[in-house]
Amino acid sequence: MSDKESYLTREKFDELEKELGMLKTEKRKEIAESLEYSKSLGDLSENAEYHEARAMQAELEDRIAKLEALLKSAVIVSGEKHGSDIDIGSTVVLQKLGSKDDVVYTIVGSEEADLGLGKISSSSPLGAAVIGKSKGEKISVNTPKGASKYTIVDVK
Repeated sequence: MSDKESYLTREKFDELEKELGMLKTEKRKEIAESLEYSKSLGDLSENAEYHEARAMQAELEDRIAKLEALLKSAVIVSGEKHGSDIDIGSTVVLQKLGSKDDVVYTIVGSEEADLGLGKISSSSPLGAAVIGKSKGEKISVNTPKGASKYTIVDVK
């Protein structure tokens, strides 16, 4: 993973730190025990349990490295508004051109994006289009179905 900054809320940062701690202690121990057991079964060249435990160990170490890099480059953002421009942590109310319904999204870092919870990544097409904009502005977002136009109804 690169040294590119990752934007996280305090809650997500703490959650990832907790996961990292659990992976480094409990999970590593579980996999080490699994490796020891599978080694005791004999011939390693034909030992499926051993190869599976080694694969699990590789995945675990990869996740640990990813989390360490992510937490090292993390920038903690608060949900508090600073000014009227949209930034990470802002909640925006948008109205699509031709629609009467508003949609509400919170702009977050890519690690926290969850469309089902109304959280979109600042690096997504829509997220990138609203960053730096303010209430009342109109934006255009290129999507696979063509350009979509929105009006920024409110910024919280």
